[in-house]
Amino acid sequence: MKTKAVVLGANYYIGLSIMRCLGVHGIPTVAIDYSKKGTYGFYSKYCSEFLVGPNCKKDPEGLLDFLVEYGKKQEHKPVLFPSADGYVEFMDKYLPILSKYYLVTQTEKGLYTKVMDKGELHSLAKKHGVLVPETVHIDEENFKEKVEEIIKFPCLVKPTDSPAFVSKFRRKLFKVYNIKELEEAIEKATSANLEVIVQRIIPGFDDHMYTFDAYLNQDAKVTHWITCQKYRQFPVNFGASVYTGQKYVPELYDIGGKFLEDIGYKGFAEIEFKKDATTGKYYLIEINTRTTNLNSLLFKAGINMPYIAYRELTGKPLEPYAITYDTNLVFWYAYEDLFAIRDYLKTGQLKLMDIIRSFNKPKAYAIWDWKDPKPAFAFLGNKFGSLFRKMFKFNR
Repeated sequence: MKTKAVVLGANYYIGLSIMRCLGVHGIPTVAIDYSKKGTYGFYSKYCSEFLVGPNCKKDPEGLLDFLVEYGKKQEHKPVLFPSADGYVEFMDKYLPILSKYYLVTQTEKGLYTKVMDKGELHSLAKKHGVLVPETVHIDEENFKEKVEEIIKFPCLVKPTDSPAFVSKFRRKLFKVYNIKELEEAIEKATSANLEVIVQRIIPGFDDHMYTFDAYLNQDAKVTHWITCQKYRQFPVNFGASVYTGQKYVPELYDIGGKFLEDIGYKGFAEIEFKKDATTGKYYLIEINTRTTNLNSLLFKAGINMPYIAYRELTGKPLEPYAITYDTNLVFWYAYEDLFAIRDYLKTGQLKLMDIIRSFNKPKAYAIWDWKDPKPAFAFLGNKFGSLFRKMFKFNR
């Protein structure tokens, strides 16, 4: 019997893409989520088994017990995949216990959480000679003067703990234009017991955002990698990829690969960089420690990250490989891209003809798959149902 893969989270397309990447190789995939409602990943033909368990944020101990009990019943240790930041933090916290019953890529407890924390990440990056945006901490002496002299307005008020901030404010950061707005943003965050830093905005439009996506083996060596360039994101300017193309940028391997190896990283990582429009230098913005939003693009381009991890952890590692040319492929999350396009046009950042021309590329879709259509129909059903309920409530 083949070793199972357990995917934590199936109510978003990242978990769905993990199941597809493994299911095409005949690997039994088990999807676990805290609710069946709206969880369209459960409808995938590649989902061998789905389970409803405790919420990792509301009841982490309950989820731990749930996973331990499931793991005990398996003939072989399943490979455990987190599909969201909350699951990464959960796995990091309980790594010593989970490792007894599951195969996981990272062996150093706390490392994933450390690189997810903006303050910790910036310290690590500086230590290893990697550029990061100029930053001021709000507890520094002469804090406001430093913001005005070093950071300058407009600037960003960013959380050190992104998942908690996004959960609270439904956005990744605050963009502020003066001292008054800065004070208000800090007050909002501190009132919610969230730590924030103030950061310079690196000049350049959204297409100056790049990613270095890599897999590092159990010796903390890069074995597989690919680079991409964002075209559009949502929310615009400071959001997640909704239209992103594969683009070969060897400098990102030179910077990102060395950094990840130097800190002893294992498993999948996606480093987001921004290229300074003035100097051409690349600045490290953040690291995603779970499977990326762009996973369907990586797969279509020829690098199946979940399968690479599965093969290594089950003792049959794949040969190293990198995409060192331009494939012209793009990732497209059509639903959120519609909102992004609306906002780009409204703010005059893009012209309609430029957007129309951009669609003339082969695509890797976030949700849609001809061979596995049910999740897309379930997703659309959820959205239409939500819209209908809002309209019905409004008309009443």
